[in-house]
Amino acid sequence: MEDLIAIMAALRTPKTGCPWDLEQSFETIAPYTIEEAYEVADAIERGDMEDLRDELGDLLLQVIYHARLAEEEGLFAFADVVDAISRKMVRRHPHVFGDEAVRSSVEMEGLWERIKAQEKAEQPKGADDKPASLLDGVPVPLPALTRAFKLQKKASRAGFDWPDVTGVVAKVYEELGELEKEIGSESGGIERAEEEFGDLLLALANLARHLKLDPETALRAVNDKFIRRFKGVEELLEKKGRGPADSNLSEMDALWELVKAEESNADK
Repeated sequence: MEDLIAIMAALRTPKTGCPWDLEQSFETIAPYTIEEAYEVADAIERGDMEDLRDELGDLLLQVIYHARLAEEEGLFAFADVVDAISRKMVRRHPHVFGDEAVRSSVEMEGLWERIKAQEKAEQPKGADDKPASLLDGVPVPLPALTRAFKLQKKASRAGFDWPDVTGVVAKVYEELGELEKEIGSESGGIERAEEEFGDLLLALANLARHLKLDPETALRAVNDKFIRRFKGVEELLEKKGRGPADSNLSEMDALWELVKAEESNADK
C-alpha cells in the first residue's frame, strides 16, 4: 500500500510527474472511478477471478488518486480515509465489536439503517438546513434503474409500499396500459410517452425489489443473452455466405429461434 501511495505521489509531482496525471481533478477522475467499479462487477459476473484481482487493483488506485488530490489541497489523506471507514464499520456493527451486554441487547433487524439514521440526526445542521428527506443519500450518479430500486427501498421502510407482490404486478400492468394508451393517442407527444415509459420502468424496478432481484444484474444478464444469440444468428447467416444486411426479419427471427432451441438443448 505504501508503494502505491508513493507511486501516485510521484505521478502528481510537478515537473517530474506524468503530464496527464497532473492535469486531473476530482471531477475528471470521477468517471473513471465509476467505470472501474463496473469493471469489478463485470469480472465477478464472469467468474474471472484473475481479472477480478486486476480490476480491484484498478479500483483501489481510484481511491488512492482521490485521496492524493485531497491531500494536495490540505483536506485529508489516504490514512484519514482508512481511519474513517474503520471507525464507521466498528460503529455500525455493535453486535460484533461491542461488549457482551451490547451484543446481547442489539436487535439485528434494520440495525444498519437505524445506526445510519442516528448518525445523520446527530450531524450539526445550519440555520438554513431543510428537514432531511427519507430519500436523501441515494446518489444521483447511480444508474437510473439502480437508483429507482434504492429510492423505493427507502420509501418502503416508511410503510410506503405494496403489502405483497400482487399489487406490484398489477401496477406494472397499469403502467404498461398507460404507455400503450399514450402510444395510440393522436394527441400524445414524445414527452408523454417518455414519462409513461419511465413510470413503467419504475414499476418494474419495484417488482424486482419485491422479488429480491437486482434489476441491473438481470438486465446485464439478458443483454449478454441477446448478444450471444444475435451472434449465433450472424454465424448461421455467415455459413450461407450472407450477413444481416442481406437477410430479412422473417429469416433472422427463424434463425433466432433455432439458436434459442440449441441453447435450451445444451442446457438439458
